Amino acid sequence: MPITLREATTEDRDPVIALWRAAGLTRPWNDPEADYRLALENEASTVLVAEDGGDTLAGAVMVGFDGHRGWVYYLGVVPGRQQQGIGRSLMTAAEAWLQARDCPKIMFMVRTDNLPTRAFYAALGYEDQAVVTMGRRLDGR
Repeated sequence: MPITLREATTEDRDPVIALWRAAGLTRPWNDPEADYRLALENEASTVLVAEDGGDTLAGAVMVGFDGHRGWVYYLGVVPGRQQQGIGRSLMTAAEAWLQARDCPKIMFMVRTDNLPTRAFYAALGYEDQAVVTMGRRLDGR
C-alpha cells in the first residue's frame, strides 16, 4: 500500500504512543505522553506520522530543531511493517521538515548495542560522530 506522511495531531497521540511502546522505544524514565504533547505545542518540533492507504498508522517520528541542530527521536515502525521503506520515508520527511527551517545538521542518539538500528541508519548514509553524549536528569527521576 502507498504510504502518506503528515504532521500528527492531538488525536493521533494514543496510537502513536502505543506504536512507540510496541516498537520498544520507550523507557521507564521517559514520559512519551509529555514528549508528544510538548512536541506538538512547540513550533520548533513536531511528530510526523506515516499511514497506509486506509489511514492506518504505520510509523511515526518526533523531530525538532533547537536553532543549532535538528534532532530525531522515537522513529518507530509498526512491528510487522518494518523493512518496507516506512522508516526510510519517515527519515526523509524528518530531513525535509528540518531543511525547511534551514537546519544545517541532523542528529539522533542510538544505544551503542542496538546494532540493527545502527545498521538501518548507516544504510541511509548516517555515520557515527566523534562525540560523547553526557546528561543529567532535571526532573528528579
